[in-house]
Amino acid sequence: MKLKNRKILVTGAAGFIGSHLVDALVEENKVIGYDNLSSGKKELVEHLEDEDNFELVVEDVLNKEKLDEEMERCDMVFHLAADPDVKVGAEDTFVHLEQNIIATYNILDAMRENDIQEIVFTSSSTVYGETEVIPTPEDLGPLKPISLYGSSKLSCEALISSFCHTFDMRSASFRFANVVGPRSTHGVTYDFVEKLKDDPTELEILGAPPGTTKSYFYITDCIDGMLFGTRNAENIVEYFNLGSEDYINVKQIADIVCEEMGLKDVEYDWTAGSEGDKAGWKGDVKTMLLSLEKIKNLGWSPKHDSAESIAKTVRALLEPK
Repeated sequence: MKLKNRKILVTGAAGFIGSHLVDALVEENKVIGYDNLSSGKKELVEHLEDEDNFELVVEDVLNKEKLDEEMERCDMVFHLAADPDVKVGAEDTFVHLEQNIIATYNILDAMRENDIQEIVFTSSSTVYGETEVIPTPEDLGPLKPISLYGSSKLSCEALISSFCHTFDMRSASFRFANVVGPRSTHGVTYDFVEKLKDDPTELEILGAPPGTTKSYFYITDCIDGMLFGTRNAENIVEYFNLGSEDYINVKQIADIVCEEMGLKDVEYDWTAGSEGDKAGWKGDVKTMLLSLEKIKNLGWSPKHDSAESIAKTVRALLEPK
């Protein structure tokens, strides 16, 4: 897909990943950022206020009328808007249906009505569920997500595929590992930093030691990989894994956070004790490492490993605002 001199609608533009994506896209494209600010923050894109190539529309993708109006000005969509909290699905079974699946349907139907043929979608490693195939390739099947969030992302992928084949669209979907970096507003690294700011002597950690083992992926690698994959997508419906090439456990993350914050002898308080479930919550995948062979064969690789990504994120979160 071409990524130059386009008119691009970016949903979720004021979020962690969305704001970094917009920074990259405005260099060569006109960008309309679309965000209801439920999890995004206006200040993440305030530095673009004087940028001629960017405009922020504060609105919800569930507002189909407004969405149609903005689609008339675009020729491509990057769809990032979603409820990003995996844990919430165990308490509210409707939120991921509404914010992820119905929202994606609205996007696709507005594209159909406005003859927009290209969409880039941010999916998730959670679509794979608890798989025994590690590293996990894109062609694994059947996919068995264990969280409502993961099932919603897989449902969105299915909707995108069906719209592409029915209405002559093209898509690239990116299944992310855990993305970390500056501007992050949630996740284990962010939570640990905030907890240790409040109490530098003790750290509550969900689950049992040493916790889950997953891949962590720095935001600059994420954006670079997504743009590379979009430009090199060949099929009508394309899927790419994106992540780092290693994984670390939660205890290792806690150790890195403490070291970067200059803290010693911090007591780790595991919520499940020493013999409990290593998952932090219902739907939490215990082990995740994505195979990157598909995108590596096209010529792209991440520059940071998991530990380096966590350390750089902690340093960014500790910088004065």
